[in-house]
Amino acid sequence: MKNLIVLTGLIFSVLLAASCRSGKSLTTIAQKKLVKDSIIQTGHIGYCVYDLSEHKMLTAYDAEKLFIPASNTKLFTLYAGMKYIKDSINGIFYKYSNDTLIVLPTGDPTLLSNDFTTHPVLDFFKKNKKPFVLLEPATPLNPYGKGWAWDDQQEAYMTQRSIMPLYGNNIKMEWKKNNDIPQNQFAYELTTLNMRPPGFMMETKVDTSLIENKIERKPNSNAYTLTANNKSKSLEFSVPIETLGLGAAMSILQSVSTPKGLTQKNPYPTRDGFKAIRSQPTDSLFRIMMHRSDNFYAEQILLMAGDEINTGFDEEKTITTLLTSDLKDIPQKPRWVDGSGLSRYNLFSPKDMVYILEKLINEFGLGRISNILPTGGAGTLKNMFLTDNGYIFAKTGSMGNTYCLSGLLKTLKGKTLLFSVMTNNFSGKTADVKRPIEQFLHNIRMNY
Repeated sequence: MKNLIVLTGLIFSVLLAASCRSGKSLTTIAQKKLVKDSIIQTGHIGYCVYDLSEHKMLTAYDAEKLFIPASNTKLFTLYAGMKYIKDSINGIFYKYSNDTLIVLPTGDPTLLSNDFTTHPVLDFFKKNKKPFVLLEPATPLNPYGKGWAWDDQQEAYMTQRSIMPLYGNNIKMEWKKNNDIPQNQFAYELTTLNMRPPGFMMETKVDTSLIENKIERKPNSNAYTLTANNKSKSLEFSVPIETLGLGAAMSILQSVSTPKGLTQKNPYPTRDGFKAIRSQPTDSLFRIMMHRSDNFYAEQILLMAGDEINTGFDEEKTITTLLTSDLKDIPQKPRWVDGSGLSRYNLFSPKDMVYILEKLINEFGLGRISNILPTGGAGTLKNMFLTDNGYIFAKTGSMGNTYCLSGLLKTLKGKTLLFSVMTNNFSGKTADVKRPIEQFLHNIRMNY
């Protein structure tokens, strides 16, 4: 019996020593590959690596400090969506009152989006023969989030939010060059225009000195100016529209549904007596959001989640509710202000990111999460982890002087690890920061 106790103690000591060496080795590699990297050293870095099966942190550095997460914020939005939005999206709620169709918008961003081939809500409106009313909250939704850069309002990645988006709240325009038009005149003919929002106007100009063609929208309007250098064979632009509350949506729906409808501001009613029209499977939307890092979809998903938990289309209330209920045990209290990560006000720690990843896996399954997140060679990882395809699944987050990567990693030895690497305020190219992070994680996959 005494010999058995001695042997057991020896085995435990060997395993403990091996575990310590493994942790020490990871820390040594991280210090060499990440912390001491010449570009990363110009800014700030925090990271952690966590063993999912053993519930143990393997290595960490400044993992409790808060960083600007950029699109890593979408991991928290994903959790909100998976927790509260059903297997398929509620496209609208509707009921008939006397001879009028009453419609409650839900914030569903898929209607008439080119990402989807079927549109049940549109089919429903096409069949409608009654006057219809779109209800909107008495307090209008702010189309922009807190801390969004005002000079990015015309960029496709900063589309306005709304409670009933159509065409992704973007107007897509394409022109084809007509070589018969004189060089000093605008030499293009419009071939594609996916929508004409209220007040749509298009002015065209020629400036042969331009290196690139450009399109601009006047503030608070749907008046556009396209300036071309007349050198390209074709032109293509996707520009956010001014949603005008429900104005743009009503304009489109009136073109397919008769008789005409109207909007009505109301304290939003309960759903009692309303029926739902489902639009798309939720995971198809989540997957596009994560693979493309789609800011617009992320914002709308958080709005839809809020609508489901009765905080309405109020991101601040929704976030507060989530942080005081489902996410009350988060390691560090974050500053979370939007769904997409466009705002530099957002602040999360690497441990927060590992926390939400573990929560996603525990509540919704490793297989489902792996299917939603991009792997090496796909989505926002299309130029990274090409040899680790199918073994790493992660969300990128990047903006000026910021790059973050958080996800899960399956090692050659069968371990599933969660990780988060967050870098802020570095001076240099993002590509030069991605490289050491990729090398560090690949090394862990091969050796841990």
